[in-house]
Amino acid sequence: MTQAITVLAADDHPLMRGGIESALAGAQDIELIALAESGPEAVEKFQAHRPDVTLMDIQMPGGGGIDALLKIRSEFPDARIIMLTVSRGDVLARRAIKAGACSYLLKSMLQKELKDTIRLVHSGKRYIPAQIASELAESMLNGDLSAIEVEVLRLVACGQTNKQIARSMDAPEETIKTRMKSILSKLSANDRAHAVTIALRRGIIELI
Repeated sequence: MTQAITVLAADDHPLMRGGIESALAGAQDIELIALAESGPEAVEKFQAHRPDVTLMDIQMPGGGGIDALLKIRSEFPDARIIMLTVSRGDVLARRAIKAGACSYLLKSMLQKELKDTIRLVHSGKRYIPAQIASELAESMLNGDLSAIEVEVLRLVACGQTNKQIARSMDAPEETIKTRMKSILSKLSANDRAHAVTIALRRGIIELI
């Protein structure tokens, strides 16, 4: 009899951990062997259990899933990790994939796709859902925001006007207006509020 694929699941929400247990229930070839509630605990549980596949929430206390992914892969380069998120944010997806994630799944997909994704990743394959892949491709075509543009947009999200942003960044107001035009163009946004909405969805900025 083939040995079951062992799985570690890390998520700070009890309901989500329960949802993962439910999604994997009945799969005779997959065994959920450990749960973690934070990034540091995920690293500890990985070291203790050496699971075949790890499910990692991308945003958790103690540094988050990507930090935990990097720490695990620095010690165990062959670790197979699937990142879980509620957001389609292409910036977060690219960061996770660049860090070595084998897959990037929306939490809304767990019931339909989790078991098959675990099997694919365990077999050595990578899997990016079509809707995330298309947004990654679109973002590459539209161009990335520069670090300064991201900071401008973050200040816009905090409610600052161009004049206030210029004062915060010690720059002429006309320069900020020019940067805003570039931001709107790159994000295909209609206005400032639309740009903030797109940036939040894509993971370019986060509300603190």
